[in-house]
Amino acid sequence: MSSTSSTFPTASTRTTYLSQRVASLKPSGIRRFFDIAATMKDVISLGIGEPDFDTPPSVIEAGIQALRSGQTHYTSNAGILELRQALAAHLERLYGVSYDPQTEIIITVGGSEALYLAATALLDPGDEVIIPTPCFVSYQAQVYLAGGVPIEIPCRMEDNFDVNPQAIEAAITPRTKAILIGFPNNPTGAVATRERLLEIARLAEKHDLIVISDEIYDRLVYAGHQHVCFPSLPGMKGRSLLLGGFSKDYAMTGWRIGYACGPQHLMQGLLRVHQYTVMSAPTMSQIAALTALYDRDEAVQMMVEEYDRRRRLIVSELNRMGLPTFEPKGAFYAFPKVSVTGLDDETFAQRLLQEEHVAVVPGSAFGAGGEGFVRCSYATAYEKIEEALRRIERFLKRL
Repeated sequence: MSSTSSTFPTASTRTTYLSQRVASLKPSGIRRFFDIAATMKDVISLGIGEPDFDTPPSVIEAGIQALRSGQTHYTSNAGILELRQALAAHLERLYGVSYDPQTEIIITVGGSEALYLAATALLDPGDEVIIPTPCFVSYQAQVYLAGGVPIEIPCRMEDNFDVNPQAIEAAITPRTKAILIGFPNNPTGAVATRERLLEIARLAEKHDLIVISDEIYDRLVYAGHQHVCFPSLPGMKGRSLLLGGFSKDYAMTGWRIGYACGPQHLMQGLLRVHQYTVMSAPTMSQIAALTALYDRDEAVQMMVEEYDRRRRLIVSELNRMGLPTFEPKGAFYAFPKVSVTGLDDETFAQRLLQEEHVAVVPGSAFGAGGEGFVRCSYATAYEKIEEALRRIERFLKRL
C-alpha cells in the first residue's frame, strides 16, 4: 500500500466531509412538511409562503423581450442602474427615505441573498444578533452560517406578537452587533407600529447597534394599517440595512430578485461579498423588475384585495372553531394557537396532514416564540381555503 493511500482519509474512515457548522445546521421545518405532502394525493397546502398569483403579464412580457433582444449578459455587480434609480424613487415615494442609486443600493438574487450579504458582511465570529421570534426560518441559520450567534427574543400573542423593547435591551451584551427584525411578519402577520419601532431605534442608538430590517412584505398590509419603513425613522438610515424584494408584492418568486439598501460604507462590504458569490442578479429578471416598478400599484392592489378577502375568512373560521387566532395585519399568514387542543404544534401538523391531507407548518419552525402555533398561508385559492377549513374542523371534532 502506498504512503498516500495510508495517510489520506477515505470515505470509509471519514464520517463526513461537511464542515461542522453545516453538518449541525437543522433542516428547514417548512421544507420537511412540503416533502411529505409531495408524496400524498389530494393535499391542500396552507404551508407554502408563495403567492398563488402569476407574475403580472406586462412583467412577464418584459422578461421575454429581454431574452429575445439578447439582454442575457452580466450587468454591473450592483445591478442595472436604471433599476436602482427606479427603486430609489419607489422607496422615496412610498416612505420618504432617500437612497443614492449609485452607492447605496444592490440588486440581489432574491431577499434571501440580501440577508446572506448582510450577515456575512457585518458579523465576525461570536458576534451576537438579537432576533425577535417567531420569524422567518432562515434568520437564525444565516446568522449562524456567518459565524454569528442568534439570540432569540420570544414575542407573545397576548402582545399582538409585537417586539418587546425591554426584552431586547435585557439581551444586549458587549458582543451584540445587530438587531434583525421582519415586518410585516412571517409567520404571524404582525405589523409593527411606529411607536414600537422608535423604541428599537432608541436602543440601536444607545448601544451603537445596526438594525437589519427585512421588509419583503411591505406592500401587503390590510384594514387601514400602514407599513413603517425602519430606515425612514429619524437617525436610522445611517445605522440600518433595508432588505426587500419583488417575490411577494409582485408575485415574482421564481425570478429571484431582491435588494439591499443602506449607507455607503456598509454597502461597500455587502458588494464585496456579492461580487465573489453571484457576480450579478439575472439580467432578464432585473428588466422584468423594472417593469414591475413602472407599472406600480395596479397588480399589487388587486392581490392585496384578494388576500384580504381570504384573510377575513380564515381568521374568522379558525376562531369560530376554537383555535385562537391573532388577526394578521400584513403578509399572507394566519397563526392559530393549536396547543389548546392538547397537541404540540409538530404533532398537530403531522396528524392534520396524515388524516385530512391539509399541510400547515409547525410554529416551532419559526423559533421559540412560535411553539404551540401553526402557520396557515392564505396565498391559495379561496375555494381551497374553504375546503381546508372544512377538513380542519372535521379533524378538531375528532380530537
